[in-house]
Amino acid sequence: MISEQIARIRSARGFIAALDQSGGSTAKALKLYGVEEDDYRSEAEMFDLIHAMRTRIVTSPVFNSNRILAVILFEATMQRKIDGMGSAEYLWKVKGIPSFLKVDSGLVAETNGVQLMKEIPELDQRLQAAIDHGVIGTKMRSVIKLAESAGIGEILDQQFSMAERIIAKGLIPIIEPEVDIKSPQKREAEAFLLSGLTERLAKLPAGSKVVLKLTLPEEVNLYKKLLDQPSVIRIAALSGGYTREEANQRLSENDGLIASFSRALTQGLNIDQSESEFERTLENSIESIFQASH
Repeated sequence: MISEQIARIRSARGFIAALDQSGGSTAKALKLYGVEEDDYRSEAEMFDLIHAMRTRIVTSPVFNSNRILAVILFEATMQRKIDGMGSAEYLWKVKGIPSFLKVDSGLVAETNGVQLMKEIPELDQRLQAAIDHGVIGTKMRSVIKLAESAGIGEILDQQFSMAERIIAKGLIPIIEPEVDIKSPQKREAEAFLLSGLTERLAKLPAGSKVVLKLTLPEEVNLYKKLLDQPSVIRIAALSGGYTREEANQRLSENDGLIASFSRALTQGLNIDQSESEFERTLENSIESIFQASH
């Protein structure tokens, strides 16, 4: 099964759907979906509502393996059920779509122009849970605000250190050092990031497999050469706050990149839409992102 999933992610046409909002991003995602904060009274109710939204998305007939290569799940989503099955199990057995698990616990305050990940003492337990649910890999996100080489180096050291632990468990890490689209030094930060990624990818143990998830760059095809690294099976782009239209346009200009959109994927969906209207909106979103992915 794992080899089949890896082959699919490496070479099939499509994109990775990011349904892993957590913490503060969950409230924002719900608000965009038409659910206000006074519509729920607790964190538990909030996560019930976001799971209902995700269930509505993934059970839709337009959400299928013809265009979606994989899905990134939040831990609480993986532990919940869809149509009586675990979410990851449903995605693979019913939809034919493999899953990745978000394993980071959020970010610390900015230092040296970056936000590192919080420590993850639960990492081993999360990795075992992922394995138990048949998940193919993981995702972890850091954020780059400024073109500070020392800070970017810290981010990459942290990401690759954890990536090697994840690889040792037989999972594929999605390494996500996001460059903030509002950074006044975005182009310069991306140049530092490319250099750092190239150096660290070359040092990964033989046979390692990773996916890179990167902000759409200012210089077209900046990251294309990373596809030549034997450990890189795919490069996915995050939408990062761009509208779906702008994200798709930027993505279509970058050869070899596929989407891994979150906000841009769910843009336009609303809890009050009829099923036909919801399906039509989701279909338009999926098709436009599919066409922009290479």
